[in-house]
Amino acid sequence: MVEQKRYALFLATLDSEFVKKTYGGYHNVFVTTFGDEGEHWDSFRVVSGEFPDEKDLEKYDGFVISGSSHDAFENDDWILKLCDIVKKIDEMKKKILGICFGHQIIARVRGGTVGRAKKGPELKLGDITIVKDAITPGSYFGNEIPDSIAIIKCHQDEVLVLPETAKVLAYSKNYEVEMYSIEDHLFCIQGHPEYNKEILFEIVDRVLALGYVKQEFADAAKATMENRGADRKLWETICKNFLKGRVPTN
Repeated sequence: MVEQKRYALFLATLDSEFVKKTYGGYHNVFVTTFGDEGEHWDSFRVVSGEFPDEKDLEKYDGFVISGSSHDAFENDDWILKLCDIVKKIDEMKKKILGICFGHQIIARVRGGTVGRAKKGPELKLGDITIVKDAITPGSYFGNEIPDSIAIIKCHQDEVLVLPETAKVLAYSKNYEVEMYSIEDHLFCIQGHPEYNKEILFEIVDRVLALGYVKQEFADAAKATMENRGADRKLWETICKNFLKGRVPTN
């Protein structure tokens, strides 16, 4: 009998009413995107101080760290505890997929620098340019490495200085580090492969209502998805291949 694969999701965000109503919470959004049938996924609401026991880290095949409205460079108790746990998982050489805030936390743990985005926040569908030379053909990207990939962006911070051992895999017009990897077990993405148009639009409406952004900024964010969508299928494949240690045969 094949042993069931186990994954842990570190949720650094609370569920919005919309996500709860539409998807039953962010746990489902992530598992639908990155999970496969027959796997076991546990969620830990790290933003609320919920963490696995350190002795249980061993039983997981991989970890995903979500985005957050918090800053990865802050020193809140839960953020410091998350950094500590990530350090232990890293030492165990277990796979971690870091998304947005998660991407920044891993950079911080590995000695990089995270701070406010130099060219301001982003809330939109954008294209990131792939550094083809940095990707081994036949790795989790498959043999056909694209020139660029469309992804939903929703952040106000960025990785300013990469950890020494990190390899940049993608950049964009405004950000030098859109995606990077460290060794074979850390894979980090600034954008949100798990987001769709509905989730982006709901976030835009929410931050507009709270007065965090102006109407023009909100309209421009929505306009980026008027005629096209994110490359969700491709992101799903890349992230799953990484997490599950699969080498695609295409």
